[in-house]
Amino acid sequence: MRLPGWLAGLLPLVVLGALVGLFVALGAPGLERRGVPVEELSVERTVLRPGAIELHVRNDGPDPVAVRQVIVNDAFATFEQSDAEVGRLRGGTVKVRYPWIDGEAYEVVLLTATGATVIEEIAAATETPEADAGFYGLMALVGLYVGLIPVAVGMLWLPWIARIDRRWVSFILALTLGLLAFLGVDALLEGLDFAATGAQVLGGSGLVVLGALVAYLALAGTDAWVRARGGGAKEASGLRLAFLVALGIGLHNLGEGLAIGSAYAIGSLALGASLIVGFALHNTTEGLAIVAPVSGSGQERPGLRRLVGLGVLAGAPAILGAWIGASAFNPSLASFLLGLGAGAIGQVIVQIAPSVRDAGGRLLNPVAVAGVLSGLVLMYATSLLISL
Repeated sequence: MRLPGWLAGLLPLVVLGALVGLFVALGAPGLERRGVPVEELSVERTVLRPGAIELHVRNDGPDPVAVRQVIVNDAFATFEQSDAEVGRLRGGTVKVRYPWIDGEAYEVVLLTATGATVIEEIAAATETPEADAGFYGLMALVGLYVGLIPVAVGMLWLPWIARIDRRWVSFILALTLGLLAFLGVDALLEGLDFAATGAQVLGGSGLVVLGALVAYLALAGTDAWVRARGGGAKEASGLRLAFLVALGIGLHNLGEGLAIGSAYAIGSLALGASLIVGFALHNTTEGLAIVAPVSGSGQERPGLRRLVGLGVLAGAPAILGAWIGASAFNPSLASFLLGLGAGAIGQVIVQIAPSVRDAGGRLLNPVAVAGVLSGLVLMYATSLLISL
């Protein structure tokens, strides 16, 4: 009797699952564990409440971890644990009873059962804000100031771009490539920074690469699907590129919001006029990048509804990112999301690049090179106004 094709394909997986289950149930027969257990913890988040320091930890090693003592600034402190031991890949909390002083620096050391130490540095102690309606309203306002409004202002360049000479349109498109390239590299570097502070057992820097690949391939597939449905018409090309640019920038702004929210939650971010102005100037160029693809001759001008949609897609994720970063920040999630932003921007660059070719088909022509370099310099100059 021949098995159906789908069942024949599942048979090896069923057999493998049964063997693995039997192996685990029997306690790995024939294998004996030698040596001292490897106990590793990573601190994913620190929450400060009056008289208490709460560390959110994750098991970053192969063996269960039990915290036996906590030392704060060379003094033993009483503590409570969510679990007696933290299993592999699992998370837990260690709540330390300690009368910390606002603005002071602290070193919290977790001592495990094997004598291993986990050190968490608190540069300047400050109470973690409560996640209430006022808190979410403040984060929404910050996301509005640094994300949505600057992008919308930058999109007001559309009427001007639509009237300039074709050679200048090519320059603006090349400028867009420079802007996007800077954002992509910035997302990668920021993602790698977050990955270094998170649990390596969950992937570490590999999460940044994974996120970039997922976004790049997903956008490539989406673009192919849109092309097939639209028949590759030129009128739809500009809108398609604008949508991809807005999506890529939106993913980047999601990561940017995460960084802002997490920095605010731990007290290392002072919300002030200079910071908001810096982000506004930096992100206004993103609006220019969105409208540039629909500015060429022969392109269909998007209506107001579509322009609003593109602006929301690009700027609103900064609000969501600020909420997540300030209330439930996780370094591994942040590194993956920033990887998504980098990958999406990479795919957008690939899509826009053919638009800057000159009459001879050269991609690296003088106008394109000048535009890309101008975009990089512009983004670098405005980034100097931002300090997180």
